[in-house]
Amino acid sequence: MKNIAISLALILSALIGYTQPPPGPPPSKEAYEKMKAHKIAYITEKLDLTPEEAQVFWPVYNELETKLHELREANRPDRKKDPETMTDAEVEDMVNQRFEFRQKELDLEKEYHEKYKQVLPTKKVAVLYKAEQGFRRDLLKKLQEKQKGSENRPNGKRAQ
Repeated sequence: MKNIAISLALILSALIGYTQPPPGPPPSKEAYEKMKAHKIAYITEKLDLTPEEAQVFWPVYNELETKLHELREANRPDRKKDPETMTDAEVEDMVNQRFEFRQKELDLEKEYHEKYKQVLPTKKVAVLYKAEQGFRRDLLKKLQEKQKGSENRPNGKRAQ
């Protein structure tokens, strides 16, 4: 049954909206898609989704991911400003915009928490949040290991 759910999740990966990429050079499209497929499989496994649950959960999850991506993209230009070159009023405005962004992000998450509870049992919703944290932690660990591996190469060049 888990294999069916994981297979379904991988198929649904094509429907996933893009989220904010990590800082640094953007990943290749293939690497990004691979990461997204891994995330779907990871969350599906941790939630132990039935095929029926997966069918109703993933569209809601993808909808939130898309909205968060759009919100982050709309906020992106403000992060490029250097506070050292700005007036105090401009810095204060930038900080207030950041608070507003974070509040909008929180409001979206609260809205979708209610939607998740309509398609999944409450305990699985809690497991979802834990699974997302676990996935981010694992991904960060893999990126750090990859970075350490590239630093140990002669001349600091990365393997290709």
